[in-house]
Amino acid sequence: MTKKIVDVGSLKEGKPVVIDGEPCKIVSMRTSSPGKHGSAKARIEAIGIFDGQKRVIIKPVDAKIEVPIIERKTAQVISVMGEMVQLMDLESYETFELPIPEELKGEMEPGASVDYIESLGKRRIERVRRE
Repeated sequence: MTKKIVDVGSLKEGKPVVIDGEPCKIVSMRTSSPGKHGSAKARIEAIGIFDGQKRVIIKPVDAKIEVPIIERKTAQVISVMGEMVQLMDLESYETFELPIPEELKGEMEPGASVDYIESLGKRRIERVRRE
């Protein structure tokens, strides 16, 4: 289970939410007051955690919405292959490949430890650990 269901009204800025099947981070959230024949609505603007795209969704405040569970993990760099890096998770010993983020291009070297995030089957390298 990599996501849970919560009320739209309980969301806050800076927290994650699933929009269009993509885990996103909320950058702004506004609520409108209820009208004569309707309920209060929330307008949520979020940026995709893995793709960086801006997404907007409008829902009633009492509606349900999915929130992704984001796991932070550590891995060791096995090899660097151009734009890709092969990693081994330090808990499960699973090996996988991920693209190297632009800001970390010169810092990847075999044997280094990296922190990465995983959510809804997607992974991204966050930083290189300094020891």
